[in-house]
Amino acid sequence: MGIKIRLTIMNFLQFFIWGSWLITIGAYWFQTKQWSGAEFGAIFSTMGISSLFMPAIAGIIADRWVSAQKLYGIFHILGAVMLAVVPQIENPTVFFWVMLVNMMFYMPTIALSITVAYSSLKKSGLDVVKVYPPIRVWGTVGFILAMWVVSLSHLEVSAAQFYVASAASLLLGFYAFSLPDCPPSMVKSETKSFINALGLNAFALFKNAKMAIFFIFAMLLGAALQLTNMYGDTFLHDFKNIPAYQDLIAVKYPAIIMSISQISETLFILTIPFFLKRFGIKKVMLFSMVAWVLRFGLFGIGNPAEGLWMIVLSCIIYGMAFDFFNISGSLYVETQSDPGIRASAQGLFMMMTNGFGAFFGSYLSGILIDAFFLNPDGSKDWPGIWFSFAAYALVVAVLFAILFKHKHNPDELKDVKH
Repeated sequence: MGIKIRLTIMNFLQFFIWGSWLITIGAYWFQTKQWSGAEFGAIFSTMGISSLFMPAIAGIIADRWVSAQKLYGIFHILGAVMLAVVPQIENPTVFFWVMLVNMMFYMPTIALSITVAYSSLKKSGLDVVKVYPPIRVWGTVGFILAMWVVSLSHLEVSAAQFYVASAASLLLGFYAFSLPDCPPSMVKSETKSFINALGLNAFALFKNAKMAIFFIFAMLLGAALQLTNMYGDTFLHDFKNIPAYQDLIAVKYPAIIMSISQISETLFILTIPFFLKRFGIKKVMLFSMVAWVLRFGLFGIGNPAEGLWMIVLSCIIYGMAFDFFNISGSLYVETQSDPGIRASAQGLFMMMTNGFGAFFGSYLSGILIDAFFLNPDGSKDWPGIWFSFAAYALVVAVLFAILFKHKHNPDELKDVKH
């Protein structure tokens, strides 16, 4: 089997695991367990907490002691065990700790999968820049297919979704040991400080006012991303409580509707080079922020019947909101960082978005919804929730337009190739 196919299988399973529960856990939490929104926010904060330190620790281990593909397999096997435990839990506090351990195993595998792919492709003499993106797209395909499997099997409100994820994680864990060897790259004679190993030297970028502002807004947008992941599926599920909507396709299979977002994501990736070269990072990031306003606002006025087109349009817009922020932001960090700290700078970008941003977005949103957006009967005021999120994104966009000073240079993207 060729290396491209082997890495395609790896990427497919990597994100199939996440897609099996990430979007639908809200429906299970609120519809089946009927636990509180504040506690649910804490569950999603586990991604942020684990992203603050686990990718760095995994990187140190892979650099010094254990081959990357073996560490990758071990983490997925351990993650499979934790996912299999989840359906047995009847206490939200215990649920939090189990999910935190699970995410401590899962989040570093995202970076490790990239390490394994890059190393394997280079050893095969292939052009990583040209060959890897088509391979990575299959990760998004895996995420989408997982959502469809869970939705069509009517597992969105069932604990069985975690068994699906666990089985995929166990399969990938054992499969990882068959991948090409990626041995530790740091020889004993090399001296690398603990600060450098953790990527903390990249914090020097905060000395640059423009980069400091950029990273702060990256954190604020990272919070917006968590909001849509947390509440999109359960928002559609709640329409089943309204007789006029309960038999509609969007209410019966909300994960399939939500998967339009990931399909759109794969398409907007292809437009990034054009938009960055034509408009520059500031305008592209502003496009993303405006897209977030529309994403939330359309959810606020849409419904599964005559307003279904608004929900579908919101899902399509998500592709721009996500890609123009995540992918473009990563490319910008690449162009603004010295070669010696580019990897660390990318780690810092992930820390600000998937770490601090995800933590604050998930934790605070749960508290605010419980405090201000619950109806007297205990149901959620979804229009109020979505419009408040839209207002948040709009404020972030206005402040970014005012505070972030950047003059577009069409040639700066050339630095990414070097």
